[in-house]
Amino acid sequence: MSSPATQRPNIIFIVADDLGFADLGCYGGRDAQFGKVSPIIDQLAANGLKFTDGYANSPVCSPTRFALMTARYQYRLRGAAEEPINSRSRNSTTLGLPTSHPTLPSTLKAAGYRTALIGKWHLGYPPAFGPLRSGYDEFFGPMAGGVDYFTHCASNGAHDLWVGEEEQAHEGYLTDLISRNAVDFIHRMRQGERKNDPFFLSMHYTAPHWPWETREDHALAATIKDNIFHLQGGNIHTYHRMIHHMDEGIGWVVNALRETGQLDNTLIVFTSDNGGERFSDNWPLVGGKMDLTEGGIRVPWIAHWPASIAPGGISPQHCMTMDWSATMMALGGANMDVDYPLDGVSLAGVLRNPAHTFERPMHWRMNHRGQRAMRVGDWKYLRVDGNDYLFNLPADARERANLGGRQPAQLQALRARWEAWNATMPAIPDDASVNLGYSVKDMPQR
Repeated sequence: MSSPATQRPNIIFIVADDLGFADLGCYGGRDAQFGKVSPIIDQLAANGLKFTDGYANSPVCSPTRFALMTARYQYRLRGAAEEPINSRSRNSTTLGLPTSHPTLPSTLKAAGYRTALIGKWHLGYPPAFGPLRSGYDEFFGPMAGGVDYFTHCASNGAHDLWVGEEEQAHEGYLTDLISRNAVDFIHRMRQGERKNDPFFLSMHYTAPHWPWETREDHALAATIKDNIFHLQGGNIHTYHRMIHHMDEGIGWVVNALRETGQLDNTLIVFTSDNGGERFSDNWPLVGGKMDLTEGGIRVPWIAHWPASIAPGGISPQHCMTMDWSATMMALGGANMDVDYPLDGVSLAGVLRNPAHTFERPMHWRMNHRGQRAMRVGDWKYLRVDGNDYLFNLPADARERANLGGRQPAQLQALRARWEAWNATMPAIPDDASVNLGYSVKDMPQR
């Protein structure tokens, strides 16, 4: 007879970096010159459940990752006030995920899961912070927000590829290194005394984040070592290839699950940490990374779990990053700490019945440009640069028709609800920083 642990799913949480809402074929993305950009991910969506109105907790990297790890609004933690954390935080004892805070991996680990992060961390550096100090048994990847795909150096020029808490040099294209290490982890999980225990794998790619390098672009690394923002380079063709390399690697992972007999009872969730950047496609949305317009926060959400999710499902359920973390905790049988109540709401019922929906108010704020946003039902309240807007999103996903003047009572009601929510959160610290990699001097504003 199977043990109770084997009845719970393995969980693989795949997070792309700066992927746009419409970059994938299954979200309406265009084909590349070479053909389909994301055939593997598209197939996961076709054989699983796709969400049309799913969001990231933030339009920028590290704040979303605080929410992913804690299943709580990131605004509760000081480190998440940085937009985003950058390499200057390397010696900080405050700009990171506190090791005392319960996390998605730590609660699953306590429930009997084996845990690993393969890919990007971006939540502070050892010895004050780190994946192994926040619930992961294993870690392979960069600690920083962005690194070169070949030298694995961060924007400050420091080497930034780690195994556990040791920096190690590994030769290869980072996207492929992440994929291959994930395949190795999956095979190892079927070996040894704990081979029947479930596993939780965070698979956090840096793709398709800058610098703009495909597998064939090793020579570029030397030319951009002083500025890996790569402001003078890149194009949509390179960008498509970078997504395709990630897609291929996800295919290797799916094959490893199939070969080891684990595919049916593995929940694979795919998303992006925020909206797209320079070369992304967000159609029909406007804006992108750093914006609380839809293009900065509405992202793909795909769930694949043959044992429990019927193929071909499409859900309009509103959700955000921390809801998926709460879902994984619930499915894994994790015990919640009463001192750290979750803001995330489990979507387990939606996974089993895509027709099931519930009202899910969602809130955002950004130090950058004084932005704030709230979505509840069809309505969105937005403030940018001191200007307030009201949009009906099903009718106007591009947020071009401001209904605030026509429906002032609705605007005022949502503004009051946002302000009531904001009063429950810590204020943005005066020393919180906004870290923009480029400005309108480098390229025209969207």
